[in-house]
Amino acid sequence: MKIVVVDYGAGNVYSVLSAIRRLGYQAVVSGEAAVIRSADRVIFPGVGQASAAMKKIQQRGIDKLLPQLEIPVLGICLGMQLMCIDTEEDKTSGLGIFPLSVKKFRDVEKVPHMGWNTIGGMQTALFKGVREGERMYFVHSYYVPDNAFCIARCEYGGTFAAAIAKDNFYGCQFHPEKSSQAGERILGNFINQLF
Repeated sequence: MKIVVVDYGAGNVYSVLSAIRRLGYQAVVSGEAAVIRSADRVIFPGVGQASAAMKKIQQRGIDKLLPQLEIPVLGICLGMQLMCIDTEEDKTSGLGIFPLSVKKFRDVEKVPHMGWNTIGGMQTALFKGVREGERMYFVHSYYVPDNAFCIARCEYGGTFAAAIAKDNFYGCQFHPEKSSQAGERILGNFINQLF
């Protein structure tokens, strides 16, 4: 099993690597197209500003590569958002894998939405063994509204997508690598049980 964590200078790479190691696996960190193509699983993490991250992705040619992959791909936080068509953050265009737009939180008590929150309505093998109402760790100022691609939902100023899926592509708005045992179970499911 070859797991590649995409490195484009804007990801929470080391916390993801640590979680993968705790599960008993090793992962390769790379931004090289040939290495990413050779993977059995690809994890696309992200933190920070969308426009800066997209520039780095484009500079490395990852923007052309990721949408073409036929292996399982998991986007985390900003990684999930960049897999959408666009985001209101700096009016940035994304990879277009999901036909969805990312919105800014408005009319909520506090931005960013940060800390532990419950998820529900979970679907697909990604959440096998994760109980309804499990708490996950979120840090984000932008969100994907509830939609037909949702495989888990969360409430913060309304319902938004905690996780999405389409074909071989999955996205988590929360950080599974920082979400204790339940988050590690999700990573383990992605590695072991989806395909």
